[in-house]
Amino acid sequence: MGNFQLSIHLFLQFAIILAACRLVGWLVRPFGQPQVVAEMITGVLLGPSLFGLLAPELHARIFPKESLSVIYCLAQIGLVLYMFLIGLEFDLELIRKRLRSALAVSWAGILAPFALGAFLAWALQNRFPLFAPNVKLWEAMLFTGSAMSITAFPMLARIIHERGLAGTSLGTLALAAGSLDDAAAWCLLAVVLASFSGKMGIAVLAIGGGALYGIFMFTAGRKLLARLYAYLFSRPSRDSLILPVTLVLLMLSAWLTDSIGVYAVFGAFLLGAAMPRGALQQRMETQMGPLTTVYLLPMFFINSGLNTSITLLGSPSMMLVAAIVLMAAIAGKGIACGVAARLAGEPARDAVAIGALMNARGLMELILLNIGYERGVITQTLFTVMVIMAVVTTLMAVPFFNRVYGREGRPEDASAPAAT
Repeated sequence: MGNFQLSIHLFLQFAIILAACRLVGWLVRPFGQPQVVAEMITGVLLGPSLFGLLAPELHARIFPKESLSVIYCLAQIGLVLYMFLIGLEFDLELIRKRLRSALAVSWAGILAPFALGAFLAWALQNRFPLFAPNVKLWEAMLFTGSAMSITAFPMLARIIHERGLAGTSLGTLALAAGSLDDAAAWCLLAVVLASFSGKMGIAVLAIGGGALYGIFMFTAGRKLLARLYAYLFSRPSRDSLILPVTLVLLMLSAWLTDSIGVYAVFGAFLLGAAMPRGALQQRMETQMGPLTTVYLLPMFFINSGLNTSITLLGSPSMMLVAAIVLMAAIAGKGIACGVAARLAGEPARDAVAIGALMNARGLMELILLNIGYERGVITQTLFTVMVIMAVVTTLMAVPFFNRVYGREGRPEDASAPAAT
């Protein structure tokens, strides 16, 4: 397929992707699921798990191998823009206000699922084709543990924002714990990839460099950005430069963190979190938000779905493995975080709600799995198992949250029946 034919084909391909995402979103909305969950489901449905299984020839025509690199590139751009927007909504003061409880929930959300994931890797590595042949046992244990420990931080932030809980006790604790969890999980992944490449210095650079960059962005970087945008806002003639300057800074930040091994999404998030608030925040959300969430971000879920094949789990033994991974994920994350929140003194309903939110893996899990799959650490079989786990735990989050905390984000009266 030539470049000209490919470009024409891509327009039809993208139209099908966007229409399918909206259709599935309309179907799951009555169940209280957000659009991002619909896009996760759509990615699996359009991949070899359903569309490719029912109509393999048509699937191959609509999603030829030549087009997958384009979808992948759009997915990366969408991720960077989306994580920047998530960073814009992040408030560092929230962590400081609830640091004690956040640490308790975060430690529970890291240690319990990590231990279960590492144990599963130890028990299953030599029995099933889950890891590449050259992956060491401890590398498999670290990767699986970190994958089980991840939290759907962007989705968690969106639920809290939509429910008006951003400044509440529950919202503060969940955001703080989720951010700490994901930071730890990505550090573990950096160690795995560094060992896999045979260069442990990569891990030191990733963790040390990432920490230094984060400190810089929240100290001197924040002040420099405030001065820069104050200058740009000072005269109407400079107004047209605000968006281009922001995009240049965003691409540079993503490139820098990707270069040191922390990955582009964290550079984007750190830049967003360090940006001045107020008029600039509103403008960026208005100018970047719709195109990012409606057009670019769905490409990431489709890219993940095209690598997910449920047919790989056709044997009873592999289906049992998938079920065990799912149960371990729920126990290690949802139950452990809920218990930790309760032991830290949180009200019972808040503790259950926090466990439900922390149990979701969502977008961040898919990012981690894609990196592991692309680097040759895990096989397509484990990729599929973990994607199913991510989809199911993410599907559980909103219904469980609504049941204990109410659809409008307000705790229900103790005498009233829980919302479903």
